[in-house]
Amino acid sequence: MYRYDDFDARFVRERTAQFRAQVARRIAGELTEDEFKPLRLMNGLYLQLHAYMLRVAIPYGTLSSVQMRALADIADRWDRGYGHFTTRQNIQFNWPKLEDVPDILDALADVEMHAIQTSGNCIRNVTADAFAGVAADEIEDPRPTAELMRQWSTLHPEFSFLPRKFKIAITGSPNDRAATKVHDIGLRMVRDDAGAPGYEVAVGGGQGRTPMLASVIRPFVPKAQLLAYLEAIMRVYNLHGRRDNKFKARIKILVHELGVAEFTRQVEEAFRGLDGPSVTPDAGLVAAIEAAFEPPEYAVLDASSPRFDRAKAADPDFGRWAATNLMAHKQPGYAAVTVSLKPIGGIPGDATSDQMRALADASERFGFGELRVTHEQNIVLPDVRLEQLPSLWRHLRAAGLDTPNRGLVTDIIACPGLDYCALATARSIPVAQAISERFADAERQQVIGPLAIKISGCINACGHHHVGHIGVLGLEKNGEEFYQLTLGGAPEGDAALGKRAGPGLAADEVPGAIERLVDRYLEARQERETFLQTYRRLGHDAFKEALHDAGH
Repeated sequence: MYRYDDFDARFVRERTAQFRAQVARRIAGELTEDEFKPLRLMNGLYLQLHAYMLRVAIPYGTLSSVQMRALADIADRWDRGYGHFTTRQNIQFNWPKLEDVPDILDALADVEMHAIQTSGNCIRNVTADAFAGVAADEIEDPRPTAELMRQWSTLHPEFSFLPRKFKIAITGSPNDRAATKVHDIGLRMVRDDAGAPGYEVAVGGGQGRTPMLASVIRPFVPKAQLLAYLEAIMRVYNLHGRRDNKFKARIKILVHELGVAEFTRQVEEAFRGLDGPSVTPDAGLVAAIEAAFEPPEYAVLDASSPRFDRAKAADPDFGRWAATNLMAHKQPGYAAVTVSLKPIGGIPGDATSDQMRALADASERFGFGELRVTHEQNIVLPDVRLEQLPSLWRHLRAAGLDTPNRGLVTDIIACPGLDYCALATARSIPVAQAISERFADAERQQVIGPLAIKISGCINACGHHHVGHIGVLGLEKNGEEFYQLTLGGAPEGDAALGKRAGPGLAADEVPGAIERLVDRYLEARQERETFLQTYRRLGHDAFKEALHDAGH
């Protein structure tokens, strides 16, 4: 895990001191809210419906146990005892008082954290595969590259005031678990003909009111040239991106209007014209970053564990959790564990301060003190011995963190919606809760199998509804909330945008509508088919018909 050097630490402290003075001026009335707004946004502070909200960066989703405990302490001391983990692998505190925010930022700086570039028209927090460094199918850990991009992009003088916010995602695996195709830039590690690792570069993805999938503009960029190539992309966007209309300002619109071929031509021209030393990172810096991500000292273990196998056979609840929430690890005798933050009837992505501390404890007792935040709003413990999984499960169960639903129908992504967000047009949380309660039976969830439901409370799509197998978009018309369903979306692998499935529904109609879709799938699926596979085989109309079947 990367640790701040002297420059990092000094920079964050200076930035916090600067913002403390700006907050004092705002409280004293020396700054109006309009004058203060750009200053607070540069430090991750939003003004929501009922209170300020502070968004804290978790670069590439990696946290230490010390940092997780600090987040728990912040939740208790300055918020309401919980935090909300987001699809950007960040954490949000929904109730801080303005006068307390500088103290919160100082507490974050104590553990090498900050809220810089979690808002504003800049390069936002770089997200990554939450299983980076441990996934069995991975070519190479992408987090050193992500850390290099963090350092390159933080307050980059040329890209601090872009036409619009800018999001980058990276995966080190051919199997995309970072939703790269719905980002402004998506990076997927591949090998060239000689076997050397590099990155496939896709540009122009995004959701919101104009959803688009990113287009590959370079099938292979050597690792050593990646920053230069990213610099070229950013220069073309910064030069030509729309600044007269924020709804047309994202890079996806530029790629669409220029055309992929012309956009690529301009990027390649800019790339050829760059001065190499100015965008080629120092070899010593690269080596130091890579050293920070060296694998831990794994024990030499057998690939199987009799204790683990006996525990699965003896306890159906543990067996169900193990079948659902574990992922194959590159190291024999270990597993990567997804801890669901989606209890039945709970708020997706929320964790109490006690749960954060339990997670920190678990990462130390059963791992190497490291945790990951996923873009599905869950937590990963990346390095757990198979023989320790029964003990870990009991530890998680005591904290209410043992829900066995990773990737299942109740593992719902949902934005805060109209309960918190000033931009939302409808509620997301109550709809997510109602759906999870409708499908609460754990055995039934296993029968249904993988099914991704994603809910957004407005067209900005923070809940990623466009790429849900079933997407739910909350809207408002004539003072009433209604919900539009989309079908067939997928963020990973063969990525796709969902297709609208007819008229909107009232909130209390949504769980029943999803029940009808699930029934159609179960009736029609072939052996071992997932919901998405059955949908793609039968086609959209077959499911749209079931959704609006008058007999239900």
